[in-house]
Amino acid sequence: IQLLILRSLVFNTLFYSSLIPVSLLIIFLCPFFATTYIQKIASSWIMFILWSLRVICGVKWQIEGIENLPDGPFIMVSNHQSAWESFYLQTLRIPSASIIKKDLLYIPFFGWALACMKPIHLRRKNKIRSLKKVLSSGSRKLKNGFSIIIFPEGTRAKPHEGLRKFSNSCGSLSVNNNVPIIPICHNSGLYWQNKRFIKYPGTVIVRIGNEMYGKDPKELTNRAYSWIKENFNKIH
Repeated sequence: IQLLILRSLVFNTLFYSSLIPVSLLIIFLCPFFATTYIQKIASSWIMFILWSLRVICGVKWQIEGIENLPDGPFIMVSNHQSAWESFYLQTLRIPSASIIKKDLLYIPFFGWALACMKPIHLRRKNKIRSLKKVLSSGSRKLKNGFSIIIFPEGTRAKPHEGLRKFSNSCGSLSVNNNVPIIPICHNSGLYWQNKRFIKYPGTVIVRIGNEMYGKDPKELTNRAYSWIKENFNKIH
């Protein structure tokens, strides 16, 4: 346990000490460069952090189904357990837009840099208004060539809690814009536990499913949920 604590201390020191410089760089460059370029800078830092996590803490990853990602815009629908997938999924497609809580934008440096990535930010308290914003802003993003990252559970869940109910926003966004849902399942919460200092060694398995289309938002969402739940049970 002492070795785990030491490794986690080294990683967290590296993580937070590099966060402010890269945030400042993104904030400085944001007015002068396109969002795609800014996201590429962030993606490079993310890969640096994840490789550091691998080397220092032994948190590896294994990707299955990367060939299922289409050439055009799509909607990534993933279960949500930790910061790991929040970072990693942003590297799968550039440009992309994550759906996040507006509160995150108020975090000094990190939040300001996050705003430069042009995410879709919501106030969770008003669900109807949030859904309308996801559909309107998400549709605009998709038409402009952005892919959308959605965690339809809404909040992070511990692995032993299973898969939470999905909101229908992903299905509605897919049906309204005739773009596919790509279901994604992972077990990152086993190794990078939510709001926990210690990082546990192991292999994060990320499974990427085939394109899903549909005409009924609820049915399409349920199909994505079923695929993720089936794979969730296999990798936990």
